[in-house]
Amino acid sequence: MRIKNLKLNSDDQVITKITGEVLRSFHIDIVDDYADFEEFQISNDVTGDIVKTRLVVKSSKSVKILSASEIVNPEEKFGAEVHRLIKKNLYRILTGDLKLHGVPYGIMHGVRPTKIVHRWLKSGFATTSRGVIDRDKIARRLRADYLVSYEKALLLTEVALRQLPILNSGDEKSISVYIGIPFCVTRCLYCSFPSNVLPDDEKVAEFMEVLTKDINAAAAEIKRYGFKVQTIYIGGGTPTSLPINFFTEMLEKVTNAFYDGNVKEFTVECGRPDTIDDAKIEAMRKFHVNRVCVNPQTMQDKTLEKIGRKHTAAQIVTAFEKLRKASNWKINMDLILGLPGENFDDVTDSLNKVLQLNPDDVTLHALALKRGSQMQTQIADKFLALEDFELPSDEEVKNISYTAERILRGKGYAPYYLYRQGYIVGGIENVGYCKRGAECIYNVNIIGEQQVILGVGAAASTKVPDNKEMRLQTSFHAKDLTTYLRDIDKYIENRSKVLAEVYTPIEIPAEEIITPKEEIPAQVENDDKKIDVKPSEKKSDTDIIDVADVIDITTELV
Repeated sequence: MRIKNLKLNSDDQVITKITGEVLRSFHIDIVDDYADFEEFQISNDVTGDIVKTRLVVKSSKSVKILSASEIVNPEEKFGAEVHRLIKKNLYRILTGDLKLHGVPYGIMHGVRPTKIVHRWLKSGFATTSRGVIDRDKIARRLRADYLVSYEKALLLTEVALRQLPILNSGDEKSISVYIGIPFCVTRCLYCSFPSNVLPDDEKVAEFMEVLTKDINAAAAEIKRYGFKVQTIYIGGGTPTSLPINFFTEMLEKVTNAFYDGNVKEFTVECGRPDTIDDAKIEAMRKFHVNRVCVNPQTMQDKTLEKIGRKHTAAQIVTAFEKLRKASNWKINMDLILGLPGENFDDVTDSLNKVLQLNPDDVTLHALALKRGSQMQTQIADKFLALEDFELPSDEEVKNISYTAERILRGKGYAPYYLYRQGYIVGGIENVGYCKRGAECIYNVNIIGEQQVILGVGAAASTKVPDNKEMRLQTSFHAKDLTTYLRDIDKYIENRSKVLAEVYTPIEIPAEEIITPKEEIPAQVENDDKKIDVKPSEKKSDTDIIDVADVIDITTELV
């Protein structure tokens, strides 16, 4: 639908944002040329516990005044309830009065929808005195409160319940550590992540020096507060894009700082198969990695070339088989639904080829055209038509997603984590499926936001749940590489402040706080490949920066 003008009776940023979310979900665009309607006037009024929304629709021939109202749920926070009901009222007007087709997730626009279910369960909703959880009651509330489709309500409920044993597996001192390596060999067409094409060795060495300082400071925080590392996740970017000497050095530093025998999961994103070789596989084995990610995105050579990947589907198979032969680690694989030029047959062919490899975990991502991606930039160019990208329609993507889910379930994979993004094709979701017992603990924790995530490296985020204040404390390292390298001290300080707002240091001698952990013995002896001088230590002294089975639901389910 196209309109020429939009008027809101409020300049409140939140009201503007949530109104925009609803309009975008229906692909209602504001245009200068031909339009279906001349103007939308949207007003909202709160009187006592009633929220009323009015939409005035103006065309060249008529004016329609449409309205909807809802009563605030007294058990919810008043402000949040008002915002939810404004969205719900507008959605009901658009689907009821203007006859627009509903969208899969209704008015649920957040990234982490399963958090809503977890919050309900913590309050005792849908749980009997005997600890029985009523799945249907959760799904019915999702449909009533958020207008989620029946299928998506069932999916959200299943995923949220499947996550409970993982979310409850640690205690308040259990944390995860994320290390961001911001380099890739090339930049994909659709990518909006803060990654850089791999620079020369001098710049990588500079990054390694700063990363070392960041790692050591984070290790000191872990010791200061008596944290216990449950998972380590090295992402990016593509960490394996680092040359072998830097890659080995990075793994050694991360292991020495954060790894001990209590770490349950140590993941490295290998990402692209053209960055995986025997030496890097051996390095990961040596330093205790037990989970890796190979992310083909597609198994169609024509698409790989179109999106800027410099490898073939055959190379994906070769890399996967090398990894599988090298260790018994869990292997994740990702596919993207909705890539340019791909249709139903392409995606199902890619999925079947991936399943022939028998990975432990398969995540289906729906393409999201986000700011910062080359595709979004080019689409915004008036001289380049959208049709040049041959993007599949929303309905086709939804059909692909439905079929892919059936294929995965038929092969014994079950959904266990889920998140959504803005501008996502088909209005669907990104969802991870795995075999029984192969859940990625980090994936559940980063989406659940109930555990401290200590962020290290470029573009890393630190998230500290404050259960007393019922809020999430955050600090963010710079996405821009130059800024990260220049201002590392500021980001280390910000991370420290966020932790100090929630946690109290344990009583240990001050000298122990800054003492690095003892080196952890490697799993595999490989002295002939040992690096005698680390790449980041080759500069002069004046140049070196001083560095001071979980799937079983234990609660009975209805």
